[in-house]
Amino acid sequence: MRFLPRRPLWRVLLGLGIVALAVVVAGVVIVLSKPGNVSHPNVQFTAPRSTTTTTSTRRARAVAPFSWPWYGYNAARTRDFAAPANLRPPLHVGWAYHSGALLEFPPSIHGDHMFFLDDSGDAKEIDTRTGKIGWSRRVGTLAAATPAVDARAGVVLMPVLSDHGSSPGNGRFVALAMRNGHVRWSRPLAAGSESSPIVHGNTVYFGDSGGTLYAVNVANGHVRWTYHASGAIKGGPALWHGVLFFGDYAGRAYAVRASNGHEVWAVSTEGAHFGFGSGQFYTTPAVAYGRVYMGNTDGRMYSFGARNGALAWATGTGGYVYSSAAVADPRGLGPTVYAGSYDGYFYAWDARSGRVRWRHWAGGKISGSATVIGNDVYYADLATHTSAGLDARTGARVFSFPDGAFTPVIADEHAIFLIGHGSIYELLPNKRTRHRRASSARRAARVRHHASRHAHRRAVHRRHRR
Repeated sequence: MRFLPRRPLWRVLLGLGIVALAVVVAGVVIVLSKPGNVSHPNVQFTAPRSTTTTTSTRRARAVAPFSWPWYGYNAARTRDFAAPANLRPPLHVGWAYHSGALLEFPPSIHGDHMFFLDDSGDAKEIDTRTGKIGWSRRVGTLAAATPAVDARAGVVLMPVLSDHGSSPGNGRFVALAMRNGHVRWSRPLAAGSESSPIVHGNTVYFGDSGGTLYAVNVANGHVRWTYHASGAIKGGPALWHGVLFFGDYAGRAYAVRASNGHEVWAVSTEGAHFGFGSGQFYTTPAVAYGRVYMGNTDGRMYSFGARNGALAWATGTGGYVYSSAAVADPRGLGPTVYAGSYDGYFYAWDARSGRVRWRHWAGGKISGSATVIGNDVYYADLATHTSAGLDARTGARVFSFPDGAFTPVIADEHAIFLIGHGSIYELLPNKRTRHRRASSARRAARVRHHASRHAHRRAVHRRHRR
């Protein structure tokens, strides 16, 4: 047996030292080369209007059935719901529904009906007043999205990642009847989709894992147009002033005309050049104040000008930002962007400059989107499977709940609905608050009744005088 000569100890140590130095230098180069925070606050920014629009919106909702029609609440996906004053902590559980499957995305609501899609591919409708199942329909074997409700067409629209097996691919897009869950139409999607859809007019918009953005006829599933991005489209598109905004897994952000799919702008992010899969947009954008807000796996929250894609700001966290942003204008604070990070903090950024207004230590990874209900903002902690509510102005904790995973809550005008790991809970204001609200309503009704009788008597008196 031939023995190799032993290397002198000093050569061994020198070699190890060179390797170690190379590793350190490489790390320093990566850290120093990574883009830092960027702020261009003068990029187009439209100051918020007065709150009179909120009042008119509430009056309109009082006539039509309440609707939280898709992921993000409104077309701009801001996740900001101007709730009645009493719909805030302290809260107690009314009913609870236990799915038995992971609920990665929240339901949609129309009237007294809630529609959701669990990760096992089961679509369900439950009564928001009782928590009882109305119908259930298996549409696939793997899914991760919020359905979109088109009440005018009477359908619930949803993407499926796979219709057989537990791996993404060989999916489809399905339209179910709101009333009974019967399939109205279905079209295959070879790549599968987890892009929560949005409806405008008679068209539904969504992306797929192959990087295609679709505009599809709600009535029959006919494809109106497609747009091909550079990477997988995981989030849903946001719609603002006739333009769709979205990001992809190639780290690019896009603006496309909803009418014909023509590109308005497309921009790349520097974070995509720095290893380990960073620089991807998983989030669904939020659009407000003439800006587009999107979190990225390079650890930063981005703000782009909606008109031309100019970078307004990019502010870093210590971990991935999978959390879709909520955008609101709390009184006394100003326009603010809210989202969590994998670094264990929940953040509030100045919507114009990207400056961190406050941050709250959650203790674990935050993956799901934030939701603003009235004056409070809610998040879920994926690591601890808990949910929390914070004062939107200060970040002080006002609510906690021992279940949660991704997007924490949605709401109507009577209750907050908390989405746990595999359960949905109806959360109601405490009884004392509800009693005061009911008593006030009865007093107001009596006042209106007496006023109406008095007006009637005066009208009769005037007719007799004539």
